[in-house]
Amino acid sequence: MDRRQARRAALEAVDRLINRGGDADDVLRGVVQALHGRVGYDFVEIAFVEGDKLEPGPTAGSSADDEAYSVAVVFEGRAVGELRVEPAPADPDERAFLERVATLASPYCLVGWDTGGVPWPELP
Repeated sequence: MDRRQARRAALEAVDRLINRGGDADDVLRGVVQALHGRVGYDFVEIAFVEGDKLEPGPTAGSSADDEAYSVAVVFEGRAVGELRVEPAPADPDERAFLERVATLASPYCLVGWDTGGVPWPELP
């Protein structure tokens, strides 16, 4: 499967997750897994805005250099998180794909609780 087909398959998986709805934790873990497993990013994370900083959320894979490509997750004009991937996308179509995923996931990134420093478990 080429990269374009992989992105299409991941977007379909994300659409199914969003349409099914459910617990925000489960939806966001599914989004992260779709990007990691179907597209093949080495590292995927959704971080949440809490106060004036970003707190780690669901993660898959490992970060090689802490230079992840980030896409703002915005809900109703307000930044609520970041979608981070490694390696950085090579072309504009892939960046547009990540922006679409961030938009779809945005309603599930409204953190109304404090993680209290408790990390999310890493996905397999």
